[in-house]
Amino acid sequence: MKQLRNTVIRAGLDALYFSGAHHLLRPIFAGVGTIFMLHHVRPRRNAPFQPNHHLEVTPEFLRMILAHVRSRGIDIVTADEMHRRLSQRDFSRRFACFTFDDGYRDNRDFALPAMREYDAPFTVYVANDFANGTGHLWWVALERVIASTERIDSTIGDTAIRLDTRTVEQKQGAFSLIHDLLRGLPDDRDVARELDGLCARYSVDESIISAELCLSWDELKAFATDPLVTIGAHTVSHCNLAKRSEEQALQEITFSRTQIEAVLQRAVVHLAYPYGDRDAAGVREFAMTKAAGFNTAITTRPGMIFPENAEHPTALPRISLNGNYQTARVLPVLTSGAATALWNGFRRVDVT
Repeated sequence: MKQLRNTVIRAGLDALYFSGAHHLLRPIFAGVGTIFMLHHVRPRRNAPFQPNHHLEVTPEFLRMILAHVRSRGIDIVTADEMHRRLSQRDFSRRFACFTFDDGYRDNRDFALPAMREYDAPFTVYVANDFANGTGHLWWVALERVIASTERIDSTIGDTAIRLDTRTVEQKQGAFSLIHDLLRGLPDDRDVARELDGLCARYSVDESIISAELCLSWDELKAFATDPLVTIGAHTVSHCNLAKRSEEQALQEITFSRTQIEAVLQRAVVHLAYPYGDRDAAGVREFAMTKAAGFNTAITTRPGMIFPENAEHPTALPRISLNGNYQTARVLPVLTSGAATALWNGFRRVDVT
């Protein structure tokens, strides 16, 4: 199903490009700015089974988007400058803000050199448990479980699953099914418990993953001194805030900020909601982060930045730089706002 969805999206992007519709829609839907969303930046891997491929782009593709943005005369700004422009309604020039979720080590090793080449500031949103080396990157653990076996026999919540995983196609189907079952659990802490069981059954050491992939606190201290780098909060445990009580969600938000500020000795006034879709961040979370004193908070809802977004700085949409669509022709479509206009039914702002 997800493969079909990717095919449909790719066809839609190509149709907008080859028809030239993105040129017609640009003046209406390009907005005043764009927040780009990234996760991993690293060289292309050759493994045939990569269900999390959408979360990574190559350094070459990152350079391609940076060059495209610069060629259009768009200002690449810090999160602080984006907030200033929104709060002061300074929309005289279009801007782009580059954001990276989770705090992966490859942000330092591969993204930073590319950003330096274009003198492009960016923000990295850190989940504290990942920096501690104790976090649950369950989507990576699930990939490793399925890659390691030719059959999955387990129970996720109340659902018994018995799946062949011998071929790449079967593995992809199993990943999509189990991923959706995990995201659908009523309490996201159940995800960790279910993954613990899967990892134990199929001999995958989940405990090493966050230390393997994410910057430690010591590494973050050095990384944060780079003048191009801003560090933001991403909650303590990378939890689904909407599935936590108000008290628990507030603790995730505020302690994440407090610990990062204590370690890095700098203010943290920007936040990214984990998962960030409608099921993870809504009106309650938008109000909560505003009350907690964050200047901005970003979702994963697709959209450009319009003047109306200035009224909702803790509910900002983003444009995903998706690893499944790393071609030059997607760039003018993405920056035109045409794709997100179609996705959103031509609504410019949605904060419900």
